[in-house]
Amino acid sequence: MANISAKDVAELRKQTGVGMMDCKKALVEADGDFEKATVILREKGLATQAKKSGRVAAEGIVMAMTNEDHTVGAVVEVNIETDFAANNDEFKKFVDNVAMTIIEKNPADLDALNAEQIYGGTTTVAEALQELFLKIRENMHIRRFKRLEGVLVPYVHGGGKIGVMINLDTPAGASDAVLACGKDCALQLAALKAPYLKKEDVPAEVIESEKKIMLAQMDEDPKMANKPEQVKVKIVEGKVGKYYSENCLLEQEFVKDGSFTVKKYVEQCAKDAGTTINVIDCVCFERGEGVEKKEDNFADEVASMMNK
Repeated sequence: MANISAKDVAELRKQTGVGMMDCKKALVEADGDFEKATVILREKGLATQAKKSGRVAAEGIVMAMTNEDHTVGAVVEVNIETDFAANNDEFKKFVDNVAMTIIEKNPADLDALNAEQIYGGTTTVAEALQELFLKIRENMHIRRFKRLEGVLVPYVHGGGKIGVMINLDTPAGASDAVLACGKDCALQLAALKAPYLKKEDVPAEVIESEKKIMLAQMDEDPKMANKPEQVKVKIVEGKVGKYYSENCLLEQEFVKDGSFTVKKYVEQCAKDAGTTINVIDCVCFERGEGVEKKEDNFADEVASMMNK
């Protein structure tokens, strides 16, 4: 029997696009013969996914979920090619089970997650995904996830278009008042998608870059170009404050009442509940964010078919 190395398994996975466990089984069955292993995978209907792996999977579901007592949670994005397939009940159940696997197993990264036994099942996450592919026949993959611990409030918008998690530090635990406060913060984050939680989270280089842009803009403005440099610097400092108010969740105007910030709203919630509440972390995933979608030109496609 041939000695099957991890490198061999990885190479077959690269060639076929099939999961690691299935590649290993095929290589064992083929006694290390790559061509025979590929045939075995094709016969099982697995290697056909390789043909589809070049197709962009930018639809899917972002799920935000916690355990029953709101102390451990996960936000995960699972992509698939079409919104029609994303509405498949089996795909939705798979995403839920992946989220629960993350909550229960605490995998270090995507590779570790794929190797874990899936929640409620007897196979690994990777094997469960392969089984689902055989039914749905669309390219799909788990793109990213984040696991959190604390007092957690999840929110999913648009049937999985946006998934949000708010992490609170409070001695009150997951009381109704705390959860309501967290839900409002989650709605705010889903609506305005602040990239940072608080001012201190904004990297210094980002602020310096913003300042340079603002100064350059003033130099191009005939009304501002001739002003003394120290005046321009003061104006820029004021504009930096506006940057914080637009890009930091706690500094933003509260969408339900623009007379105060989200930070002030949380403080008021804490006062009304007779406790302390601090937002210590937040996550916001938007489905397909940053994925370059292929734009199909139907007319060109038809013309190409006619010329064949």
